[in-house]
Amino acid sequence: MVSSLPHPTTSAGRDGLAALLARPEKAVVALDFDGTLAEIVPDPEQARAHPGAVPALAALAPHVASVAVVTGRPAGVAVRHGGFAGVPGLEGLVVLGHYGAERWDAVSGTVTAAEVPPGVAAVRAELPGFLDRVGAWPGTWIEEKGRAVAVHTRRAKDPQSAFDALKVPLGELAARHGLVLEPGRMVLELRPPGMDKGMALAKHVRDTAAESVLYAGDDLGDLPAFGAVEKLRSNGVPGLLVCSGSTEVPELAERADLSVAGPSAVVDFLAGLAEELAARR
Repeated sequence: MVSSLPHPTTSAGRDGLAALLARPEKAVVALDFDGTLAEIVPDPEQARAHPGAVPALAALAPHVASVAVVTGRPAGVAVRHGGFAGVPGLEGLVVLGHYGAERWDAVSGTVTAAEVPPGVAAVRAELPGFLDRVGAWPGTWIEEKGRAVAVHTRRAKDPQSAFDALKVPLGELAARHGLVLEPGRMVLELRPPGMDKGMALAKHVRDTAAESVLYAGDDLGDLPAFGAVEKLRSNGVPGLLVCSGSTEVPELAERADLSVAGPSAVVDFLAGLAEELAARR
């Protein structure tokens, strides 16, 4: 391993990186989007991939079995905001949107998706009036996510207080419609049970018959993917867990093998990994 690559701080992480470098053609590199490939911004519709993300992924993708973006966003939105379509070198890219309920692949350029659960439509209709009744905080807003609905508090005058005040009532609303509440970085998402990044990642690793896996994320919603990698490691599949640094989510950093300082550093790591794999050919 060359010195330009940061060193994982755990033995499991070092084993995971070593396995990836030894047999990259059998490795899956999977990444979250917001906070990992793109900076967190007040309006998620304005989020865009870091300028170096697509070049780094295009340099890396030909060396590995699969590059996958695993996100809670609709797959088409992630593709558009990431600038992933029609990029030479990214023909093998897969975007697993809505926690795996949607799948876009660069080869076909199309999205395949499961049906939207009825509970999501019911919550979507009820949520505006519900927030008014529980005392909506100024600056709090609703994001439509197709197969989920999210309430953001980052724009509120006191984001954390708004987040804390809405967590219990939104959890009750989700349960009443057969959904679950997933907290994130100043966002509360109501979505169907059984949808998470861990399930999406584990299935993709099985589908590709990967022998090693790297996953990078930044938020609470990435913990199931971390758990999936940890389970794979217990079953003999080496893995590397990367945290795109955030003081807001210490739980992720505590479980990571390697922490880097946000999307810019993630891109640098991916570019360095691509360079190392190219040098080994």
